[in-house]
Amino acid sequence: MDWPAQSLDLNPIEHVWDFLGRYLAARTLPPVTIRELRLALQDEWATMPQQLIDTLILSMGRRCETCLAVRGDHIPY
Repeated sequence: MDWPAQSLDLNPIEHVWDFLGRYLAARTLPPVTIRELRLALQDEWATMPQQLIDTLILSMGRRCETCLAVRGDHIPY
Protein backbone atom coordinates (compact mmCIF):
# COMPACT_ATOMS: atom_id res chain seq x y z
CA MET A 1 0.00 0.00 0.00
CA ASP A 2 1.27 3.47 -0.81
CA TRP A 3 1.44 5.77 2.19
CA PRO A 4 -0.82 3.79 4.57
CA ALA A 5 0.32 5.98 7.49
CA GLN A 6 -1.66 8.84 5.94
CA SER A 7 -4.90 6.89 6.33
CA LEU A 8 -6.73 7.75 9.55
CA ASP A 9 -8.39 4.36 9.30
CA LEU A 10 -4.99 2.65 9.57
CA ASN A 11 -3.58 4.79 12.36
CA PRO A 12 -4.57 3.22 15.70
CA ILE A 13 -3.39 6.23 17.71
CA GLU A 14 -6.21 8.26 16.12
CA HIS A 15 -8.68 5.92 17.82
CA VAL A 16 -6.82 6.26 21.12
CA TRP A 17 -6.95 10.08 20.86
CA ASP A 18 -10.68 9.81 20.10
CA PHE A 19 -11.17 7.71 23.24
CA LEU A 20 -9.20 10.19 25.36
CA GLY A 21 -11.04 13.17 23.87
CA ARG A 22 -14.47 11.68 24.53
CA TYR A 23 -13.59 10.83 28.11
CA LEU A 24 -12.10 14.27 28.74
CA ALA A 25 -15.22 15.92 27.33
CA ALA A 26 -17.43 13.79 29.58
CA ARG A 27 -15.68 14.93 32.77
CA THR A 28 -17.79 16.91 35.20
CA LEU A 29 -15.02 19.48 35.55
CA PRO A 30 -13.09 19.77 32.29
CA PRO A 31 -9.43 20.75 32.53
CA VAL A 32 -8.79 24.50 32.29
CA THR A 33 -5.03 24.80 32.54
CA ILE A 34 -2.29 22.93 30.68
CA ARG A 35 -1.31 21.25 33.94
CA GLU A 36 -4.91 20.09 34.54
CA LEU A 37 -5.10 18.84 30.95
CA ARG A 38 -1.87 16.87 31.35
CA LEU A 39 -3.08 15.31 34.61
CA ALA A 40 -6.51 14.53 33.15
CA LEU A 41 -4.94 12.85 30.11
CA GLN A 42 -2.68 10.81 32.37
CA ASP A 43 -5.69 9.75 34.46
CA GLU A 44 -7.71 8.75 31.41
CA TRP A 45 -4.72 6.96 29.87
CA ALA A 46 -4.29 4.95 33.07
CA THR A 47 -7.95 3.89 33.03
CA MET A 48 -8.07 3.03 29.33
CA PRO A 49 -9.15 -0.59 29.04
CA GLN A 50 -6.45 -2.94 27.76
CA GLN A 51 -9.17 -4.54 25.67
CA LEU A 52 -9.42 -1.32 23.61
CA ILE A 53 -5.72 -1.54 22.75
CA ASP A 54 -5.97 -5.28 22.04
CA THR A 55 -8.98 -4.73 19.77
CA LEU A 56 -7.16 -2.01 17.82
CA ILE A 57 -4.15 -4.26 17.33
CA LEU A 58 -6.23 -7.28 16.32
CA SER A 59 -8.30 -5.21 13.87
CA MET A 60 -5.29 -4.03 11.83
CA GLY A 61 -5.39 -6.97 9.42
CA ARG A 62 -9.06 -6.37 8.67
CA ARG A 63 -8.45 -2.63 8.33
CA CYS A 64 -5.63 -3.18 5.83
CA GLU A 65 -7.74 -5.61 3.79
CA THR A 66 -10.65 -3.17 3.73
CA CYS A 67 -8.39 -0.26 2.79
CA LEU A 68 -7.02 -2.28 -0.12
CA ALA A 69 -10.56 -3.22 -1.18
CA VAL A 70 -11.61 0.45 -1.34
CA ARG A 71 -8.28 1.38 -2.98
CA GLY A 72 -7.14 3.66 -0.19
CA ASP A 73 -10.39 5.57 0.17
CA HIS A 74 -12.00 5.94 3.61
CA ILE A 75 -13.24 2.76 5.19
CA PRO A 76 -17.05 2.85 5.39
CA TYR A 77 -18.55 2.44 8.86
